[in-house]
Amino acid sequence: MANITLRVNGSVQTVDVDPSTPLLYILRNDLGLQGPHFGCGLGQCGACTVIINGAAVRSCVTPCSAVKGEITTLEGLAQGGTLHPVQRAWIEEQVPQCGFCQNGQILNAKVLLDRNRNPTDAEIRQSMVGVLCRCMTYYRVQAAIKRAATSMAAAGTASAKGGVA
Repeated sequence: MANITLRVNGSVQTVDVDPSTPLLYILRNDLGLQGPHFGCGLGQCGACTVIINGAAVRSCVTPCSAVKGEITTLEGLAQGGTLHPVQRAWIEEQVPQCGFCQNGQILNAKVLLDRNRNPTDAEIRQSMVGVLCRCMTYYRVQAAIKRAATSMAAAGTASAKGGVA
């Protein structure tokens, strides 16, 4: 066991855990964050996605001791009660069905839009390929990403507004 200090959604958190413990378990079990989900446990489905230093990372296969820098979860996107443009677009496009993959979908979309404010359909599909949706809402996801990009461009928001990445 060791004291591991993590910066999660702008707050410093220290937990006493085995350093090999997957980050997902700490986020859900120790810190009570419900955004990242356990899906496959192999880093292949994307349900456990978090953002670490601006990159989408699968938390189920990332040992907590390997994390350096800022972790953003789904809960960390909304600031002061204001949803991030990606979250608003998800609601407006009625993307979720079962909701299980939405954590990974939204966080991957945010990372994409942070890097590319005007992605093509092909770029969107390529960026989202690592998050599996059992409900097959891929067209709604694509529409929501385009809506969020338009909203962010119209508002002139900085890519990290509404969340720290």
